[in-house]
Amino acid sequence: MRGLWLLGATLILVGVVAVALRQPGPSSAPAMGQASAEVDLGARRGALVDQVVFTREDEAGRVTGLTEAGTHQVFTQGISNPGVFRRLRDSLAAGYDLSYGTSSELTLNPAGPKLADGTLNPFHVPAIREALNRLVDRDYIAQELYGGLAEPRFLPLSTAFPDYARLAATARELELRYAHDPDAAREAIHCEMAALGAELREGLWHYEGEPVRLIVLIRTEDERRQVGDYAANLLAELGFVVERRYRTAEEASRIWIATDPRAGRWHLYTGGWISIVIQRDQAEVFSFYYTPRGRAEPLWQAYAPAPEFDELAERLQRRDYRDWEQRQAMMARALELAMQDSARIWLVDQLNASARAADVEVAVDLAGGLAGSALWPYTLRYADRVGGRMVFGTPGLLTEPWNPVAGSNWIFDQMIMRATQDPVALPDPFTGLYRPQRIVRAAVTVQEDVTIARSLDWLSVSTAEQIVVPEAAWIDWDVEAGRFVSVGEAHDAPLTARTRVRVRYDADLFEQRWHDGSPLSLADFVLPWILAFERADEASRLFDPAYLPTFEVFRRHFRGWHLVSRDPLVIEVYSDQGFPDAETLVATRAPAPQPWHALALGIFAERQGELAFSSNKADRRRVDWMSLVAGPSVPILARHLEWARDRTASPFPGMLDELLDEEEIAARYRALADWHAERGHFWIGNGPFLLDSVHPVAGSLVLERFRDFPDPADKWQGFTRPAIPELALDGPLVTAPGPADGGGAATFRLAVTLEGEPYPPQAIDRVQFLLFDGRGTLVERGEAEPGGAPGHWRIAPSSATLAALGVGANRLEVAVTSHRVALPAFASHVFATVPPGGTEASP
Repeated sequence: MRGLWLLGATLILVGVVAVALRQPGPSSAPAMGQASAEVDLGARRGALVDQVVFTREDEAGRVTGLTEAGTHQVFTQGISNPGVFRRLRDSLAAGYDLSYGTSSELTLNPAGPKLADGTLNPFHVPAIREALNRLVDRDYIAQELYGGLAEPRFLPLSTAFPDYARLAATARELELRYAHDPDAAREAIHCEMAALGAELREGLWHYEGEPVRLIVLIRTEDERRQVGDYAANLLAELGFVVERRYRTAEEASRIWIATDPRAGRWHLYTGGWISIVIQRDQAEVFSFYYTPRGRAEPLWQAYAPAPEFDELAERLQRRDYRDWEQRQAMMARALELAMQDSARIWLVDQLNASARAADVEVAVDLAGGLAGSALWPYTLRYADRVGGRMVFGTPGLLTEPWNPVAGSNWIFDQMIMRATQDPVALPDPFTGLYRPQRIVRAAVTVQEDVTIARSLDWLSVSTAEQIVVPEAAWIDWDVEAGRFVSVGEAHDAPLTARTRVRVRYDADLFEQRWHDGSPLSLADFVLPWILAFERADEASRLFDPAYLPTFEVFRRHFRGWHLVSRDPLVIEVYSDQGFPDAETLVATRAPAPQPWHALALGIFAERQGELAFSSNKADRRRVDWMSLVAGPSVPILARHLEWARDRTASPFPGMLDELLDEEEIAARYRALADWHAERGHFWIGNGPFLLDSVHPVAGSLVLERFRDFPDPADKWQGFTRPAIPELALDGPLVTAPGPADGGGAATFRLAVTLEGEPYPPQAIDRVQFLLFDGRGTLVERGEAEPGGAPGHWRIAPSSATLAALGVGANRLEVAVTSHRVALPAFASHVFATVPPGGTEASP
């Protein structure tokens, strides 16, 4: 896979990747767009297939058989089982695409130390959580439980993304510090349990006279079943009474996501995450995984990180650093503190294969695979024809309620939602850089001390000594008055910002349609902004305390929202938060529309205390978590639609009066009522597919091509297979220090290729190396030098460096980053140093 400087696993997984990418037959299907010379894609609008049917299919072992039988064309679940992968690879009827953004971890319940029933929760203690890092054997998990299709992972940083390579020295030090050491783990846990007042009697821990019981919530659909059993066995060996509860995704989410962790319904959950895009900047992971700012659910609200960690995570989330060097130092310290906190025990990063029929083409994200791809709805097609129907098999369907404010975050729900939406910018599946979708152009201005880079030419970047926010810009919301507060009203002195993003949208933006036929309007952009402020204000009936931590981070960097022009739509957003990539800054700041009339129904229902947007508020109010597509929420929303139609009601009449007249309000509600009457739900989007029908009991869902989608069908067809560098690191197996003058005593050679040809040197970003001695101590780091021939690089440690290694085994590790893909490539070479005068052996 992408390798965390671990020789054995790296060699095995790089081998798998090489075989997969070079496999003849189905997996070498023509690049997207190449097989269609005889088909006029530009004559068609929107999606390239007419219908997509999603059905429940959670048996990965059936994938190849169903594909060969022709009943299914695509599968959303990544294949990580070696046996299933081999059958998929060898099938003439099937194809696949590889991705690297899936991870597995153990999620721990931090509540306590006593839970609601009076029992002890050991995982409330950070030191016990921290010790679990040394208890688990990640090499065993990667090689035995995942069959080599995984890479050991210790940190909240993905081993496949750029920040891991940038922080390689810190990462390696922490990996060595928390390496598998069950004796050390046992000693630390025993010490902390005794401090809690527990006693070990006849091999079992007791607290207040009762055995300490741990509930392990184990997912059943994939290798996490084996991971859960492995973790349960380790905990039982430590002296805990372990109860194993096997659950599917939907069953488990009702426990670890939707319930208060203090209720004690679980202690450990076999978690899994998929990054749906390549994260070029992972500064937010600390806030997301370890603080209440991550999500509104009860589990996140129970997190209580140490003050230093919390402050550092919040600063990194806001990108509050003066330069790149400070950012790297902050990231390194945050990694240390994350391991001390260990609300999650990271286990592995997985290699996943997204399965499809051999005649299917689709853009697959290098991180998120097919399920995480932003471009799948725009590129899905049969290689030899346009139109037709495809059947998708998915392990999860409507796992959590769908609503556009705080609804389901499950990857398979999100995948379907994305097909119905049309973001203003879309991420490149290979680099993670955003490209415009509904933006004509963007201009980024930053203060001179802000570190930012531009890679693509659809936007501009400039610097200014000072950026003054216009007095007319909106900076706050007055709940009582029902209007925005301007910068001029809120601040006596001029307000400045570190960044300004000016976005000009498509000229025909307001001629485009929602799925129910309603034209887009400015109210679709403004209402989501109002709701963002309302949910954070205690004076509002929409107030949600679980949303506050996220909003507080936003408020600390937000400096204003300025409507420059209404038609064409031009908006400026001012902020003190920056990102390393200008493209990410624009995509993050550019306001996106939501259908105000569908959103209004949820607002009316939550105000009346009948439904709630978030699971946390639903749990506290003892009402249903709002769903716009199925379940008891739908008739409640239908009743509010009738009420709103009768009164031509606006959700915020004071502010929206100038944007909405009665005719538009009536037309919107009429269109929504017709939509609901025909399809039975309220999920409205503007993407290439519309949600035609939902069948929760049958376990199916149907998407139809949106015929009024504005773009030609070939707009996103230019993406081919990713150019991931292939590395071959070569050098002496035994070496000795050379002359005392410090000249190089050994030379190591690196070949960087792509499908057997030298990797273009202009596409190479960096070739870094790390040199470790036998104790795992970093002795030297640096940059490789060009080796003369194309695609060749050389590393020649000095005699003094070799002498510092001492006598014994050492390891040279190399990381290569490319401009064409964001995933770094890794290689390792083990060699021995002997005293001067020893024999040097060539490989």
